Amino acid sequence: MNRLYFLLILSLCLPFALFSSDLPATEVRAVWLTTNYGLDWPRNRTSREMQQKELIDILDSLQKHNFNTVLFQVRGRGEVLYRSEIEPMSTLVVSGGKGEASFDPLAFAIEECHKRGLECHAWIVTYPLGSDRHVKSLGAFSVTKKNPAIARKFQGEWFLDPGNPRTDDYLLSIVKEIVTGYDVDGIHFDYIRYPDNRGRFPDDTMYRLYGKGKSRADWRRDNITRFVTRAYDWIKQEKPWVQVSSAPLGRYRALGNNGHGWTAMETVYQDAGRWMKAGKHDALYPMMYYKDHLFYPFVDDWMDNGNKRIVVPGLGAYQMVELGWSRQDILNQVEYTRHNQVHGQAYFRTGNLLANTKEILTSIASYYRYPAKLPPMTWLSDTIPDPPTDLRAERTSDGLLELSWNQATGDKRVKYNVYRTENEDFSRERPENLLAVGVRDCFFRYQAEDDDKAYYYFVTVSDSFHNESEQAVPAFFYHSRTVK
Repeated sequence: MNRLYFLLILSLCLPFALFSSDLPATEVRAVWLTTNYGLDWPRNRTSREMQQKELIDILDSLQKHNFNTVLFQVRGRGEVLYRSEIEPMSTLVVSGGKGEASFDPLAFAIEECHKRGLECHAWIVTYPLGSDRHVKSLGAFSVTKKNPAIARKFQGEWFLDPGNPRTDDYLLSIVKEIVTGYDVDGIHFDYIRYPDNRGRFPDDTMYRLYGKGKSRADWRRDNITRFVTRAYDWIKQEKPWVQVSSAPLGRYRALGNNGHGWTAMETVYQDAGRWMKAGKHDALYPMMYYKDHLFYPFVDDWMDNGNKRIVVPGLGAYQMVELGWSRQDILNQVEYTRHNQVHGQAYFRTGNLLANTKEILTSIASYYRYPAKLPPMTWLSDTIPDPPTDLRAERTSDGLLELSWNQATGDKRVKYNVYRTENEDFSRERPENLLAVGVRDCFFRYQAEDDDKAYYYFVTVSDSFHNESEQAVPAFFYHSRTVK
């Protein structure tokens, strides 16, 4: 560990450019899109059309800056942003007019994300239910009224009780409603933990019933792991390609004398490394909203406990506002994750990023210069799909260059990656070759420059587990308005 600190301090003291990593062709680039209190969306409270336009503008910007994953908050504290038979729709959502169906934000978000090559993961706030005032605002629709046995009040807030097995049933009913009703690419659990670091949560009765000789700490960890296991197993039986992930605290455990006081496993009973090692999670997005010695060694620890599955550190873009971080604090963390071959980066929050706080969005543009594919989930499937066939390139009547091809598989959930090179020396691992990822149709159109150069175009297919095929036989096109 001391050697790590030495190398870290050395790297931060030397010129930053010396440590620039090669740009990857495969990398998770994610944002948490927060709907709680309308922090990121929706800001407008009066017009359904304006809410939709706001979301489109956010997604357009994310596509423009080569992001590929949206963690879209669909459940806040006992209310949701989709059509549910279990919990009420958030009051932030403007419904349709008289006789018109209400607006379904999740359905709209999925459709618009997929149009732009973005994955849409349903972000669920797991155990918190909110304050007395919030719970009362939901009236008879609140779970505290419908199912009071699984709710507990603690320090002025309401929570579902992780120690009650019936809580698992309730949460799993929400997961089932989302997974069966929507084409989500992932289920992402947040606040999947006990609420404080002093162990005072009022669960004595459940502990007496179900503790079975375990320590209180081990029993609590087992309670959360029990739900994680049930959710993962059901999702994989229903739709095995849906990625299951969560956002644990940024520090998995204390490392020697470093990081005590607020860790996932030791103080809020999230044994997330165990979930990965047991094969009950596909990815972790730990909330690593810290700097320096509270960030770098803990990234390495998450990777050590990741079971070769996907680990994506959450970077605290909001800390540039809350704690006065510099832009360079975030960029150093991006650089470190790249240099150490971590699987990507996630940003909290979307609004802080897209507002270009301290020019962070401008600065990371050089890191995200090209699109990036998503890491394959080979533990779920390692079958390589067949490549597309009959790739063609032609100019459309409105001046766009159109590539079209035939699909070689009957799987409707495949996505396509489009590449361009100036010669036949092609590699899927060169990001500068990538034009687009996540294309869901058998065609791609774009405004190609008329630069009097000839290009080769390649297309591959990625299946639902992000396994990528070999490239199709390339199409050759000369970029000129003049017939050659």
